Amino acid sequence: MKQKLLALYGLKFNPFSPELPDDALYVPQKVESFCWRIEHAQIREGGFAMINGDPGSGKSVVLRLLAQRLKRLPDVTVAAINHPQSNLADFYRELGDIFGVPLRPSNRWGGFKALRERWLHHLESNLCRAVLLIDEAQEMPVQVLSELRLLASARFDSQSLLCVVLAGDSRLTQALRREELIPLGSRIRTRLVTEFASRVELLACLDHLLACAGNASLMTPQLCHTLCDHAAGNYRILTTMAAELLSAAAHRDLPVLDEKLYLDVFAQPTQPTARRTTAAR
Repeated sequence: MKQKLLALYGLKFNPFSPELPDDALYVPQKVESFCWRIEHAQIREGGFAMINGDPGSGKSVVLRLLAQRLKRLPDVTVAAINHPQSNLADFYRELGDIFGVPLRPSNRWGGFKALRERWLHHLESNLCRAVLLIDEAQEMPVQVLSELRLLASARFDSQSLLCVVLAGDSRLTQALRREELIPLGSRIRTRLVTEFASRVELLACLDHLLACAGNASLMTPQLCHTLCDHAAGNYRILTTMAAELLSAAAHRDLPVLDEKLYLDVFAQPTQPTARRTTAAR
């Protein structure tokens, strides 16, 4: 199917696949501003940043963009937590693995000390903090989030050893209102709220994806507007519908995607009208 798509429509890649090339990702202005602040300020000053929004609003894409940009910088260590649901012992195991520090979960103080010494040495050598990216942070236990706050600071909380970027849905903001996590919430210095996208933003994203994939005229303008009208302000819904249309068009060998195809694929089936019966009197 992939090769047929590329050959039939002259595409370099599937513009609606989750596995887009990094340079094909759509970057709204507010995302560009957030990444710039992390890249040019927060990795030198340290502390916590947060990306918050509804599912499908682009949080994970922002983390991917951020990781891509930070890895280009010299002497910056970028790491990501892959299992945010871990308990405290497993969290230390994962930190030790990604930062190359041998840890024994039975000796929490030893792990705490070894990680902070590694981050402090990195800071003194490069004047930049190591960066820890955590997607789906709403899944992290309260105890782990509290431990991370203590791990990432030194000198009576006057020095940040680490730059941490948390990304999560509304459950993360609710968790940070809990009494145990108020100290962490008060330390978040940079925030990005990924709200519902406007029709203009959705259309700009769609145009960007098609142009980067190599076929800006793959969809008719009318279809592009129709998709944006029915995407409910959600980038994921937009690309999911577009991917379904692209598969249907390839199956039918259609040269272009238009509104007729949209109606064929997404039209609601009409419900048969129930017949009324009258009892014989």
